[in-house]
Amino acid sequence: MTSDLLFVYGTLMRGYSHPMARLLSANADFLGEASCHGRLYKVKHYPGLVLSDDASDVVYGELYRLRAVDDLLREFDMYEACGEGFAEPTQYVRQMLSVTLPDGARREAWTYIYNWPVAGLAWIESGRFL
Repeated sequence: MTSDLLFVYGTLMRGYSHPMARLLSANADFLGEASCHGRLYKVKHYPGLVLSDDASDVVYGELYRLRAVDDLLREFDMYEACGEGFAEPTQYVRQMLSVTLPDGARREAWTYIYNWPVAGLAWIESGRFL
């Protein structure tokens, strides 16, 4: 299964001056805010999303439709250091996730899941990185 949608919840969101955030906004259509089940942790100056089955664990972010899907995903894989050639286990893994839009509609989108232990990391209880 594949998708041209990307859910972002950290430094790739609008409002960041990061070059990769600019790359995303220039090459994708912003579809709006979205959320998913998960827990958000402060890793350093960026967050990590860990999946959760608890309905009260919600992470908020933004949903984009990528124009050149394969090229962009390759760029973001490099940025997240989880593409080919990175030592396992990588800090992030890209996988499909069900996200919910404000109107309740659900979409399958790519996102980056934090793949290292979260012991010692601060939990962002609001689910919002910004």
